[in-house]
Amino acid sequence: MSVRTRLGLSKRQEAGLVRLMQACLVGIALAGLWDRNVRVALNAVFALLITQLPAILERNFRITLDVGLTLWVTAAVFLHALGLVPFGLFGGTAYTRVWWWDHLTHTLSSTVVAAVGYTAARVMEAQSEYNTFPSRFLFVYLLLFVMAAGVVWELVEYCIGVGSIVLGIDPVLTQFGLQDTLLDLVFNTLGAVLVAAGGTAYLSGLIDQLTDRLMSRRAD
Repeated sequence: MSVRTRLGLSKRQEAGLVRLMQACLVGIALAGLWDRNVRVALNAVFALLITQLPAILERNFRITLDVGLTLWVTAAVFLHALGLVPFGLFGGTAYTRVWWWDHLTHTLSSTVVAAVGYTAARVMEAQSEYNTFPSRFLFVYLLLFVMAAGVVWELVEYCIGVGSIVLGIDPVLTQFGLQDTLLDLVFNTLGAVLVAAGGTAYLSGLIDQLTDRLMSRRAD
């Protein structure tokens, strides 16, 4: 089952949405540079680089991502970058003025992390006749994988915040306190549950490609 089937969009429509978000990221990066807002510019550039990963996988490793999966990844990084753009005359950003924005981006980003963890586990399982991962194990594994990644991310945010204070510069990433960190971890877990409950079916094509690629390398 493809992501496109669930969204009800054609392949061309999903590809169009990806290109639109990439164009917006370019605009956000340029606006950040014009306004000398390092945080906005760097986050937009980083997000834009991530959206190029599907093309890199196809060009260098002959791994083709379903356009719906590309849309999934692009939406996650685009919403994060968009959330850092100042509201201009109104002040603040989506992260500071829209109460649910941070929860949305963490949930969506954690689904991408969970997808990576699930794909890695299934490919590893397919590589050996001795590896068999029951559904219950995979569910717990995804929760732990995403929670661990979330903790690492929060530590990175904290270190960047401390480093920014020491250097006297604006932080590229911002933490909003202990309560916000705990909520982030809760919504990270929600993202893992969503993937474990119904998102794994969309990854079967990617898993098959990776498995075949590794098998062919082993045969060589």
